[in-house]
Amino acid sequence: EVQLQASGGGLVQAGGSLRLSCVASGFTRDDYSVAWFRQAPGREREGVAHIVIRDGATEYLDSVKGRFTMSSDNAKKTVYLQMNSLRPEDTAVYYCAAARGVPVTIRKADYDYWGQGTLVTVSS
Repeated sequence: EVQLQASGGGLVQAGGSLRLSCVASGFTRDDYSVAWFRQAPGREREGVAHIVIRDGATEYLDSVKGRFTMSSDNAKKTVYLQMNSLRPEDTAVYYCAAARGVPVTIRKADYDYWGQGTLVTVSS
């Protein structure tokens, strides 16, 4: 059974940093991808970044490029989202999700497994 456990959210001032973690258990091979999505109040859930576990390839939402970095520690079955230079508009509940194989894009429909959200609040 695939399970995802996200953690690391919190309150930070604009310009600050946070690191989110997601433990992805239940995969027997490294043929899967993990993504971070976020959902702000009144807005659709959007894909922020994803990583292909077998080769470490990453992709990012344009608005977070250069500020967010996704990485993985395959031995720990953990992926990270390092978020720097945070802005108030980054405030949202962040979710990690996983999919078998390599989804073409970071879309909700491409991801079958979801963790609980972790709240990130960036104050101005």
